[in-house]
Amino acid sequence: MLFADVIGQQNIKLHLLEMVQKNRLSHALLFLGKEGNGALPLALAFAEYISLLPLSAKKNNEPFLFGESVEETKPVFPKIAAEADAFMQKQSAFSKANNYVHPDIHFSFPVIPKKSGDKPVSTDYAAEWREFIQQYAYGNVYDWLQFIGAENKQGNITAEECNDIIHKLNLKSFESPYKILVMWMPEYLGKEGNKLLKLIEEPPADTLFILVAENEDLILPTILSRCQLVKMNVLETSAIADALVKRGNIEKETAHQTAAISQGNYREALQLLQHASEDWQSLLRDWLNAALKNGPSAQTKWIEEMNKIGREKQKQFLLYFIHLLQQSMHIRFAGNNEISMAETEKDFAIRLNKIASVNHQQAIIEELNKAVYYIERNANAKMLFHALTIKLYHIIKNNTLILTD
Repeated sequence: MLFADVIGQQNIKLHLLEMVQKNRLSHALLFLGKEGNGALPLALAFAEYISLLPLSAKKNNEPFLFGESVEETKPVFPKIAAEADAFMQKQSAFSKANNYVHPDIHFSFPVIPKKSGDKPVSTDYAAEWREFIQQYAYGNVYDWLQFIGAENKQGNITAEECNDIIHKLNLKSFESPYKILVMWMPEYLGKEGNKLLKLIEEPPADTLFILVAENEDLILPTILSRCQLVKMNVLETSAIADALVKRGNIEKETAHQTAAISQGNYREALQLLQHASEDWQSLLRDWLNAALKNGPSAQTKWIEEMNKIGREKQKQFLLYFIHLLQQSMHIRFAGNNEISMAETEKDFAIRLNKIASVNHQQAIIEELNKAVYYIERNANAKMLFHALTIKLYHIIKNNTLILTD
């Protein structure tokens, strides 16, 4: 993974390279970013970069990245991402690192037993992991678990995995000056993660931990406190749109619209493109008519149909509705001519302004965001959309704001 393969995040890339230049790198980094922001791709690129630093750069084989005193002869490293990419591609071990088979870069991630009674470790899924990150570097843990056939099984980073990590990192490095562990989703590390505390606090020489997480509240506090935070930015709409055009050969208008709905989540943008032919507008029109005019029978029928389309599509439908409501508010304040969107969508957004005030649109958006959250956590779709329909009715028809915590 090169830095150029990571969408946006230019300031973070510069910050990481600066830490290397100034000898200010922590032994344990936590790359924290919401789904689709690129925390994993950036961690992979940085791990590759560190692994390819030449042995000759170390004065008398002494470390120089982690704050130790160094001679003035310390080499000058790349200052920008493009220079770092060019540097990596010139190294003899580049192919190994770029194909995730470098012997000094280790990976840890949630896994499931392959058969009953197994005590799985990440190494059991090494081939699947390489294939996954090459194809779905912006995927989430749900994508990964489905990729390895977990179905409804819960992934974990096990006690056996912690023991395996301790063993690997206490070995001497093979080719690189550094041993690197990239742990994806430390949220799946239970109390057994305390096994790693001493290793993280007093690591073997030249060892770098890179943890990649989405929710710091779910990480063991004892581990969190020992890491230097690298906080990812939400991706800009323009960065996602450019990536869709360049990587997916998507038309500019479609790419921009998709990026706008994705809310800074590149994975979500890719998911939306898979269902670009879906007529979300007609589905939304049917829902509003059922909720506001046609009564319980129409509502029940709509909810039954919604229940059949699956979790991903349900989520995308709600995100589409949120997007239209946001565009409605933009039109209200900026005017029709200032908003770039398809005419049919713009007409629908204008109609939404006629049936709901800004306060009520904000209340609906809040309810829709909660619904997205619950759908991601496998909420019962029938119950969720039934409750949402009732709330929608009271917000719009009765001009009532739903008060929630």
